[in-house]
Amino acid sequence: MSKLTDVPKRILIGRALRSDRLGETLLPKRIALPVFASDPLSSVAYAPGEVLLVLSIAGVTAYHFSPWIAVAVVVLMFTVVASYRQNVHAYPSGGGDYEVANTNLGPKAGLTVASALLVDYVLTVAVSISSGIENLGSAIPFVVEHKVLCAIGVIVLLTLMNLRGVKESGSLFAIPTYVFVAGVFTMIAWGVFRGLVLDDTMRAPTADYVIKPEHQGLAGFALVFLLLRAFSSGCAALTGVEAISNGVPAFRKPKSKNAATTLAAMGLLAVTMFCGIIALAVATDVRMAENPAKDLIHNGVPLGPDYVQNPVISQVAEAVFGKGSFLFIILAAATALVLFLAANTAYNGFPLLGSILAQDRYLPRQLHTRGDRLAFSNGIVLLAGAAALLVGIYGADSTRLIQLYIVGVFVSFTLSQTGMVRHWNRHLATEKDQAKRRHMIRSRAINAFGAFFTGLVLVVVLVTKFTHGAWVALLGMVIFYATMTAIRKHYDRVAEEIAAPEGPSDDSVRPSRVHSVVLISKIHRPTLRALAYAKLMRSDSLEALSVNVDPAETKALREEWERRGIDVPLKVLDSPYREITRPIIEYVKGLRKESPRDAVSVIIPEYVVGHWYEHLLHNQSALRLKGRLLFTPGIMVTSVPYQLQSSEAAKRRARRQQDWNAPGSVRRGPAQVRSKESTDHKS
Repeated sequence: MSKLTDVPKRILIGRALRSDRLGETLLPKRIALPVFASDPLSSVAYAPGEVLLVLSIAGVTAYHFSPWIAVAVVVLMFTVVASYRQNVHAYPSGGGDYEVANTNLGPKAGLTVASALLVDYVLTVAVSISSGIENLGSAIPFVVEHKVLCAIGVIVLLTLMNLRGVKESGSLFAIPTYVFVAGVFTMIAWGVFRGLVLDDTMRAPTADYVIKPEHQGLAGFALVFLLLRAFSSGCAALTGVEAISNGVPAFRKPKSKNAATTLAAMGLLAVTMFCGIIALAVATDVRMAENPAKDLIHNGVPLGPDYVQNPVISQVAEAVFGKGSFLFIILAAATALVLFLAANTAYNGFPLLGSILAQDRYLPRQLHTRGDRLAFSNGIVLLAGAAALLVGIYGADSTRLIQLYIVGVFVSFTLSQTGMVRHWNRHLATEKDQAKRRHMIRSRAINAFGAFFTGLVLVVVLVTKFTHGAWVALLGMVIFYATMTAIRKHYDRVAEEIAAPEGPSDDSVRPSRVHSVVLISKIHRPTLRALAYAKLMRSDSLEALSVNVDPAETKALREEWERRGIDVPLKVLDSPYREITRPIIEYVKGLRKESPRDAVSVIIPEYVVGHWYEHLLHNQSALRLKGRLLFTPGIMVTSVPYQLQSSEAAKRRARRQQDWNAPGSVRRGPAQVRSKESTDHKS
């Protein structure tokens, strides 16, 4: 089976990399920015729209609050970025929020943060790809008609790209991310120039529409609640900020400095784009509604169910560049592509966090190991499966999915910054150097303000979004928390059970006797080899064991046994119901029951075949029997392999593949040798 899957695997994800090449996969800042910051950078494509969607509940008159909401989001973004710059310097190992909370607030807080982040990463993939599908669907009707299928297809494609390795996927993702950023800044600059210098009138395609408010004349508490809900929706722009602190090990040295620089660049770019799009949306009279079919009215008539509401960024680009213009098409394509690639933030954060949690025994250990391309392959596949399931359940609808969003990220923000305050308090208690103390006090003040602000936003998000879907995210966190707690308890219980005692124990006491049993079906080469091996073991007693399923075959076996004069006693078990496994299990259990201090060694001859389809034809009885014997105390199972000719042919094929050289490789020589020769020549 491995031969059958090896060639497609190599085509899809490339050749396996040696462990000592891990350093070659580390990222420079120019690649790390699109890899780890593509989520917050791309969120400006939908976060402004979410703000306007919520404000539209009170009608177009509420749009004048959008600049103030943008200011609040900017303050929050700078606060979070400044706080996380302290994190990456204090905890550069890659544990991020989980390590900070676990170290300073205890395992329960750490596990809460981990649960929140895992949920947030899954939602990042689902929301980003669903939003990208909706942007692409405005130009390609097929995509809209098959949203779920297309979204899952994109998830599969991103999964394969990430399985090829972080550096390769980062290089692929860098170009569209930078094109998107350049396109948005060009749109903002050209829009400002047209509006302020040329005094042009720019109007969005929805500027002439009228919004039918769901609630007119909101005031007092109702208006405050609406503004808080709009603010919480705009906070989607902050998702993914924590990914850089979780991904510090993936940066080139000096890791902490490069990560902090990337964080600052990401924050500056994100807030500038967010504010610019909000300002242009207000200036061009963009109209958005949560239910556009009914609430958007043109010439006194609702637009109806056939109307497709384009995102804010598309409407602004059309107003600034003109519909169908070259820059409009470039920005539209880059927006759709970068929303797909924004999921890459989660593809780098989720597997790395999963590896750390697996190392701490909160997740299966398989998540801790790297795959062929030195990426955490199992974590990547797990993330893809969870995101695809969520996309299927919610029909790839970003408006429904985004209601689940940002709860987890603000839980991790708040607990992480609270943990950093305790971190600085602990260090200040022992630090005597005044310069270092001043630095620590300043850092503590930044983290304390961050903890207060993000905690306040968390309360706002929970209050305003709980009934709109945030409860699903909380439920996901509870499920992750309970699952990881159960996994840790299992690993702890197993570790305690198998720990080697200091003194003598039953496991170290030599058995009184060893009773060997060789399983026989008929006399052939594998049987003779198994009998010869069993004799070599010099057991206290040795017997051959067969099950009488077919009387004629059993009679023939006895006759040939006697004819050959094999000096091992043959015992035949009756099986009136033609079972093989049950009589053998009952027999060896009986041996153990008669002599509990004896060990029973069951020796099974097996064929070794060379083709995957041959496995389906052989060894099924042996596999079932070994599976049952594993649960029987005091029973040792030994397989005696017999290699058939097909296995030898497979071995030769594998050797030829290993020795094969690509055309020209002999002439050029191995890569390392060529590099050395080139260096010597230069010197």
